[in-house]
Amino acid sequence: MRKRWGGILLVLLGVLAGAALLTAATPMGRYLARGAMAEAKILARRQSIARLAADRTTPAATRAKLQLVLDARRFAVDSLGLPAKDAFTQFTQLEHDTLVLVLSGAYRDELRPVTWWFPVVGRVPYKGYFDFAEAARAEAELKAEGFDTYLRPSPAFSTLGFFNDPLLSTTLGSDSLEIVNTVIHELTHNKFYAKGEAVFNESFASFVGARGAERFFAARGDTASARRTAARWHDDLLLADVWERTFHSLDSAYRANPGDSARAARYAARDTVYARTRGYLVDSVGPRLQAIDARYAARVRLDNAALLARRIYSTGLRDFERVYEEEGRDVRRALERIIRDRR
Repeated sequence: MRKRWGGILLVLLGVLAGAALLTAATPMGRYLARGAMAEAKILARRQSIARLAADRTTPAATRAKLQLVLDARRFAVDSLGLPAKDAFTQFTQLEHDTLVLVLSGAYRDELRPVTWWFPVVGRVPYKGYFDFAEAARAEAELKAEGFDTYLRPSPAFSTLGFFNDPLLSTTLGSDSLEIVNTVIHELTHNKFYAKGEAVFNESFASFVGARGAERFFAARGDTASARRTAARWHDDLLLADVWERTFHSLDSAYRANPGDSARAARYAARDTVYARTRGYLVDSVGPRLQAIDARYAARVRLDNAALLARRIYSTGLRDFERVYEEEGRDVRRALERIIRDRR
C-alpha cells in the first residue's frame, strides 16, 4: 500500500525546544538529546536545492525531482496560499534509506492510544526514533506491558515553520506524485496547526496534500499524473471509510462489555470485528481499489494500534471532501473554509 506515515513528526519540535529544559539524566532528557543531535546533523548537511537542480554534475533524474520540489513549493504558495517560509529550499542526503521509526501503541480491549507528552507540541499518540535499536526496545517494552504496537518508517517531517526544513533523500526516493503530495502536506502544517490535535492536523494535511497535488499536475497539463493522483486519493477515501466503520464497530462492542470481568468478552468481540473487517476488505474493497494492489486487502495489519495510527491520517476525510465540493472543487477556498470553521 502506498502510504506516507509521519507527515509531520511533531516530536522533533519538542526535541529541539525541550532539550534545554530537561536534563540528560532523565529518560526523556536522553531521548530529547539524541533527537536534537540527529536533527542537528540533518540541518548541518543541508545543500541548496536550487543550486543542485542547476548543477549539471547532479544526476539528471535527481535534478528533475529537485526541480519538481521547487515547482510544487511555488504552487503551494502562489495557488494554495500556504506559507513556505524557508522550507524545501534545502536538501539533505541521509546515510540510510529510513529517516525515523514511528511507534504507536494502543490498549487491546479499548480504543485508547498510548500517548507521549513533549514540550511545545503537547501530547501526541506516537513517538519518533532516530535510533532504530531504541525503537525496537521501546516497542518490545510496550508489547510486554500488554499493548498492541505498531512500528513503521517515516520519510518526512515538519517543524511547523520554526526551522528551515530540508527535503530529505528519503522523500526524494518517492515517485513524483508522492513528492508533490509530501511538499504540500508539510507546508499545510505551516498554515494551520492545532496544538494537541494530531488527528485533525494530519487528516487535514492529507486532504490538502492529495487534492493540492492533483491540482498541481492538472495546472501543468499533466492529466495522466492528475488522474493517478486522484486514483490514489480515491483509495485513501475508500480505506478511510473502512477504518471508520471498524472503529465504530469496535467501540460499540467494547462499550457493550464494560468492566474488568468482561475483558475476555471484549477480546472475543475484537477478534470478531477484525475478522469481519478482513472479509469486507477482501470481498468488497479490494476489487474497487484503483491504485493500490488488491492483495493489500488480505495482508494489511489489523489491530488496535494499527487502526488508531491509520485514523490519525484518515479521520473526517469525507467531511473535507464535502467542503471541497461545496467550494466548487477549489482547494484553496476549501482549506481556508476548513481552517475558519476550526478556529
